[in-house]
Amino acid sequence: MMELRRYSDGAEMCDALASLLGDACTASATPCLALAGGKTPLPIYRALAQRWSQGGHRARIVPTDDRCVAHAHPASNIAALRDAFGDSADCLAITAADGDEATSLAIAKDVLHGIDAFDAVLLGMGEDGHFASLFPGATNLQQGLAMDTRDDAILTTPVPLPPEAPFSRISLSLPRLLRTRTAHLCITGARKLDVLQQAASQTSDLPYPVAALLRQAPVAVHVHWSP
Repeated sequence: MMELRRYSDGAEMCDALASLLGDACTASATPCLALAGGKTPLPIYRALAQRWSQGGHRARIVPTDDRCVAHAHPASNIAALRDAFGDSADCLAITAADGDEATSLAIAKDVLHGIDAFDAVLLGMGEDGHFASLFPGATNLQQGLAMDTRDDAILTTPVPLPPEAPFSRISLSLPRLLRTRTAHLCITGARKLDVLQQAASQTSDLPYPVAALLRQAPVAVHVHWSP
C-alpha cells in the first residue's frame, strides 16, 4: 500500500522526514535506520543529526546500497553519510574500505546478520524506477527483488552503467529492506511522480522495479514528494 504526501518544497519535506525518522528511533533501545545515498536526502540527514546532537539520541545507520569504491571516493555513500551525521550516529559500511567487490559482499552480509528489523528505511528512486541499487537492466535484478531469497544483500551492476557512476554496487535486497517498522520513499520532480504512479498500477516488476516495493511491502510505503 502506498501513501502519498505532497510538500510545497524541499525544505518542508526535509523537516517532515527528519522528524519522522527521529520519532521512529525513540521506541528502540538500539535504533537502526537504513538510508538512501545520493544528494537529495543529505539535508534530511543533516537536520536529523542536529536533532540528535541536541537531544542526546544515537542510532546505527546502514546504507541501503553503496558503490564498490574506496571509502574516500566521492561516489561512496558511506562517506557521504558519515559526513552528514558526524559524531551523532554510528554509520556502518557495507563495502570494503578499498572497494573490493567480493570483500564488500561479505562485509554487507556480516553487518546485516547482526541487525534485526530496521526502525525505519528511507529510499530514493531514479527516473528508471530503480530503488537502492536494484536497477531494471541488472542481470540479477530478480535475485534482489525475490521475496523468498535468503540473500540480505547482493552484488549487482547496472546495465547500462550510469556514466556519472560506472561502478558495481552492493544493494540490500527487497525483503531485507522490508524488514522494517516503517518504510519511506523520497522523490522530487514531476517526472519521478509520474513514474511512481505508473509503477503503482503495474502487476509485474518491469519496467519499473519500484513496483515490486509498492506491491509486496507488508507495511505501508509512505511516499514523500516535493516539486
